[in-house]
Amino acid sequence: MATFWTEEILGVKKPIIAMCHLNPLPGDPYYDPKEGMKGVIDWARKDFHALQNGGVDAVMFSNEFSMPYLTKVETVTVAAMARVIGELMSEIRIPFGVNVLWDPARSLDLAVSTGAKFVREIFSGVYASDFGLWNTNTGEVIRHQRAISATNVKLLFNIVPEAAVYLQERDIVAIAKSTVFNHRPDALCVSGLTAGAETDASTLKRVKEAVPETIVFANTGMKVSNVKEQLGIADGAVVGTTFKIDGKFENHVDQSRVKEFMDKVKSLR
Repeated sequence: MATFWTEEILGVKKPIIAMCHLNPLPGDPYYDPKEGMKGVIDWARKDFHALQNGGVDAVMFSNEFSMPYLTKVETVTVAAMARVIGELMSEIRIPFGVNVLWDPARSLDLAVSTGAKFVREIFSGVYASDFGLWNTNTGEVIRHQRAISATNVKLLFNIVPEAAVYLQERDIVAIAKSTVFNHRPDALCVSGLTAGAETDASTLKRVKEAVPETIVFANTGMKVSNVKEQLGIADGAVVGTTFKIDGKFENHVDQSRVKEFMDKVKSLR
């Protein structure tokens, strides 16, 4: 098996990147001004420590509850996310990444300003989505990455966007091959329909077989019951909902669920 950048940066084969979902931020429709940023930070701190102490390999901070999402994110969102990460910085002992939903350039801005090692985004493709017609401009984003001196930040391309489909129907193998050829992603992420929805194992297998020299992550829906099958195909996973209390998207992280999952992962690696 090829040696991937994940081993160098994250320290293990088949890493588990855990999601630290941030509560609604200033400017978001469901932001709580009474709780303010202190409430956002307190929630993030509790979840982050449950993930880190539970043994995950890395964490990705995401404005998951900034619903409904924007594809051109407002400045206040990036500033608020930077505030949260800054407050936690002295407590972070594992590598971390960021995901500013759904804006690749702003994700890179946040990464370079906080020292994040990677970003996950929708970098390529045109989609019909729950957010309307969703277009991208990979060349523009990559030029921005170089302009802000963020070339050390790894780019995780989500090629099966949640709640969206390609405007023109395309086979997932063709998408994977053309994305790798045209954009040179640091990894591909294969998702289910929504956060927490299981990634289809057959789709995951087809993508990995199509681009064997590229890192492929299972991006949603991995849990103890399917981790053996999914990690048998993928080069790692991004995991969020399964770590929550009762496996519910809106809940706090449950450290005991994290530990159970990571114990299973470690037995497989």
